[in-house]
Order: sequence, then structure tokens, then C-alpha cells
Amino acid sequence: MKKKNAVIIISVLSGLLLLSLGATICLALDDSPLKTKPIPNYYANKLTSPYVPETMMFAGEKVPLDVYWVREALDRELIINTYQHSKTIRIIKLSSRVFPVIERILKEEGVPEDFKYLCVAESGLENVVSPASAAGCWQFIPSTAKVYGLTVTNDIDERYNLEKATRAACKYLKKCKNQFGSWTLAAAAYNRGEGGLQAAINSQSCNSYWDLWLNSETSRYVFRILSFKLIFEQPQLYGVEICPAQMYQPIPTKELTVSSSIEDLPKFAHEHGVTYKEVRDLNPWIRNSKLTVPSEKSYTLLLPKKSKENFRTLFQNVENPFLIIGDTVPQVMKNPNN
Repeated sequence: MKKKNAVIIISVLSGLLLLSLGATICLALDDSPLKTKPIPNYYANKLTSPYVPETMMFAGEKVPLDVYWVREALDRELIINTYQHSKTIRIIKLSSRVFPVIERILKEEGVPEDFKYLCVAESGLENVVSPASAAGCWQFIPSTAKVYGLTVTNDIDERYNLEKATRAACKYLKKCKNQFGSWTLAAAAYNRGEGGLQAAINSQSCNSYWDLWLNSETSRYVFRILSFKLIFEQPQLYGVEICPAQMYQPIPTKELTVSSSIEDLPKFAHEHGVTYKEVRDLNPWIRNSKLTVPSEKSYTLLLPKKSKENFRTLFQNVENPFLIIGDTVPQVMKNPNN
């Protein structure tokens, strides 16, 4: 019996050894993918507590990180956003395309640039729809959108127009800043609503976001914004390793003013030498296959300067496109075109 068991064990071990050798031989015989792969895999599943700074500012206002609950609340959101890799890397990639538009408008409207991270917290920089029917990157509900000048119909929904929705968000934030006296409370009001936040301030005789007892979502909201600010501004501290060539760069576009209705958008796209998909992707505020333009009104459409643009041309003018950003020791990725 012992001899039989020994034979079985030897057979199993021999099989495992052959399997191992076989795998090694396969890799040795065909390692061309490893040699030609332009971008190596930098992913590492390492559990460590993210860095929490001693001090930080939001929109020119000091965050009291010496208070334990403030520090722990920020720590919580950093843990979540540094470890939900798929969502965070998607946001970082999108930021190259979306942030330039938002930053320009924030500056023109006199709103601190830090509020671009509010847009990140709201939607991940994508045109999403919430269970409460809030839509677009800035997540306006229909009633509020209309108050701030956005058209919302079955055919046209300007909550999905990044330019117009960003300006509407700026109007709302400036109104809240005037009402509550601080940009931090304005950010909280964006989530809680003016009435809900004012009621909390009145009942608690407290006008500091950091000291208010709020519902779970709003009590975490500003800290979520702060966590993204830290990740974007100090990527090396949070394990971000990505190069500009991997980011979603802006699409070169041209504007076309339309003052009459377009009954057939696919046909319109064909006539302008672009695809219907490009028209809908670049103008997500159009919600139908036609565009109805009321009298004495016009709309500005974005069309690609070149249809089906080669992705390489999108970052050809970027300085050091293959330099890994966020790496403590700068590395250069192999250019697949060389």
C-alpha cells in the first residue's frame, strides 16, 4: 500500500513538473508579445493607507485637518477612491478631455478652479443619470436646470451640454456662496440643496460645514471632492502611473451654427462628411435623430475637424506623451511608433 501511494505521489509530482516546464518552454518559444507590448502592466495589488496631508486648502479656504473627525472623513474617501481602480483610472483618463472646458468656464465665471473636482464627485466626468433623474456631468434635476437657463425637452437636453451646464453650475454655486458665506458651504449646498442646508444651519446654530451634523451623503460630499483634488494634484502619492498618451485627449472640433430645423441628422452628418455617431457623441444634448430649432433661435453644433481621427494625432502635440506622470522616478514608456 505504501509503495502504491509512493508511486502515485511521484506520478503527480512528475506531472506538475512537466506542466511547469511546458509553460516555461511555451513562453520561451513565443515571447514576442512580451517584447513588442508597448505599455507594460504596472498594476500591483498592494494594501496600504493613503497619504493624508497635514494641511490643505479648498477654494482658498482652510480645511481643519487637525480635527480628528475631519481627518478621518478625508481618510475614508481617499481609501475608497484610491482603491476603486477601474472608476478612478477612467476619471483620470477623461479629465484631459473634460477639464480644459470646465477650467476655462470656471475662470471666466469667477468660480475657484477647485470646483472642477465637484464635477468629478458628481458624475465621474460622464453624462450619467441618477435615480433622482439628475443628468449630465453636473447632475442637474430638470426643475433646477430650467431655473438656471437650460432647455430640457424630449429632443433637447442641455444638461448634457458641457459648456452650458458648467455655466449654469457656476451661477448656482455663486448664488450659494453669497447665501452661505463660504465656498465650502456652497459645495455642500450643491449636494443637499439650499433649503436643506439652511435648515441644518438654523437648527444647529452653526455655519461651518466641518462642524455640522448632516445626512450621510452630504457629510461625505465635500471630503469626496477633497480626495479627488489630492489624487489629481499629487498623483505620485497615490500610486497613479499613467502617461499622457494613455489619456483621452480633446477632439479637434469646429463649430456650426444652425438656425433651422434638421429633420434627418444621419443625412445631415453624411452631407458634412462625418458620421452620425460623431455628431451624437460630440453633441450629447441632442436626444433624438432630428433637431427642432424654434424660430428666432439657433444652436451651435460641434463637428470633428476630421472624421474618424487617428488616435495618435490626438496627442502628437503633447510634450513628453510617453513620460509617466505621477511616478516618483520618471520613466519613459516605449513609443509604439518607433
